[in-house]
Amino acid sequence: MNDSFTCVERFYKYISYDTQSDPEATSFPSTEKQKVLARELVNELHELGLTDAMMDEWGYVYATLPSNTDIDVPTIGLIAHLDTSPDVSGKNVQPILHKNYQGGDLKLGDSGIVILESENPDLAHKIGHDIITSDGTTLLGADDKAGIAEIFDAIRYLQQNPAVKHGTIKIAVTPDEEVGKGADHFDVDRFGADFAYTIDGETVGEIEDETFCADAAVITIHGVNVHPGYAKNKMINSIKLACHIIEQLPKHTLSPETTDKREGYVHPHSFVGNEEKTVVKFLIRDFTVDGLKAKENFLKEICDDVMAHVPKASFDFEIVEYYRNMKYQLEKEPRVVDYALEAVRRAGVKPAKSAIRGGTDGARLSYMGLLTPNVFAGGHNFHSRQEYISIQDMKKAVEVIINIVKIWQEKSRPN
Repeated sequence: MNDSFTCVERFYKYISYDTQSDPEATSFPSTEKQKVLARELVNELHELGLTDAMMDEWGYVYATLPSNTDIDVPTIGLIAHLDTSPDVSGKNVQPILHKNYQGGDLKLGDSGIVILESENPDLAHKIGHDIITSDGTTLLGADDKAGIAEIFDAIRYLQQNPAVKHGTIKIAVTPDEEVGKGADHFDVDRFGADFAYTIDGETVGEIEDETFCADAAVITIHGVNVHPGYAKNKMINSIKLACHIIEQLPKHTLSPETTDKREGYVHPHSFVGNEEKTVVKFLIRDFTVDGLKAKENFLKEICDDVMAHVPKASFDFEIVEYYRNMKYQLEKEPRVVDYALEAVRRAGVKPAKSAIRGGTDGARLSYMGLLTPNVFAGGHNFHSRQEYISIQDMKKAVEVIINIVKIWQEKSRPN
C-alpha cells in the first residue's frame, strides 16, 4: 500500500484520553469519561467525510462509509472498543517509542518495569521494528485504541483512493467491552451490517474465530450465626463451608494458573461473607458447551458433598450464562473467516486461526445475528503495564482491514 499512514498519530492521541471502565458501576457506560473520547471520534469521522457519524445515548459511536461500486456487496462492519481495562490505570499515559528494536529487554522509563525478552517470545519477531510502550506507570491502551486508529486510518485511505472499490462499510466503537458489557446496548439493526469484524486481537496475522463458552456460578451458603461466646454445637460458619468447597478444587488442573490452549477452568474470583451468609462467585470456562456443563456439574457435586455433612446449613447454586463460543455461529458462513485469512495473506503475512482464551464483543454479536470474528490489532500483554505494540504491525492491520473490504467486493462480482 503506497500511502502514508495516520494510525500511529491517531493512536497517540487516543491513549491520551482516560477511558477506563468500571466493573462495579451500575450506569452505562460504566464511566462517563468514555464519552469524552467517543465525542472526539465522532468529530474525526465527520472530518473523514462520514456525515452520519454520531454517538447514541449509551456512548456507542456509529458511522457509515457508503459503497462506491454498482455491485451488490454485503455490508461489512468494523468494530473496536474505546474503554481500557479496570485492572491497571489508563490515566496520563506517557508513551515511549523504542525505535529500531534490536533484541533484549525493554526498560519502561524509571518505573522499574521491564518487558523481559525471555518472557515475551514474540519480541524475537520484532527485530528492526519501532515498539511503543508506556513508561510503566500505566497500561498503554493498545487494547483497543490501536484497533480504533487502524480502522480510522483504513477509512481515510479508502476515502482518498476512490479507485479502490468497496461496498457499504459500517463503523462502530463500543464502550465497556472490558467489563463484559460492550454488546449490551449494541443496536444490530441500526448498525445495518451483514457481517462484521472486531479489530481487537493481538499477534499480527491472527484471525480469532473461537472464544470460550462462558458462564458464572454463584454459590450462596447459608450458615447459622450465634454469639461466638455461646456458639458451641450451635454455630455453622458459612465462611468455613465456602473455604471447604474451594479447597476441594484440584490443585494442579482446572484453574487459570494451571491451564492453557484449549483447556478450560473453574475459577473462584469473588468471595464475600460472614458467619451467616457467604457468596462465592466462580468463572466457568470451556471451548465446548458440553465441557462447560461438565465443569458446572463438577462444582455442584462438590457443593452437594460438602453441604451433605451439615444438614442445618443450606446453599443456593445459580448459573448465569455469559456467552458461547462464536465458532458455532461462524461455521454457518465460512466466507467471513476465509476472507479475513486471505486479507492477511495479501498483506504478506502468514495467517493463523486461533482461539481466544476469553471473549470479545464479537462472540455476543455473533449470537445476536451479526457474525463477527476477531482480527489482530498488533498489541501484546494487554491489561498490564508491560503492554506493547509495534508500529509496523499496526500498519499491517490497516492493510488487512483494507484488504478485507476489497475482497468482499471482488468476491461479489457477477460470474
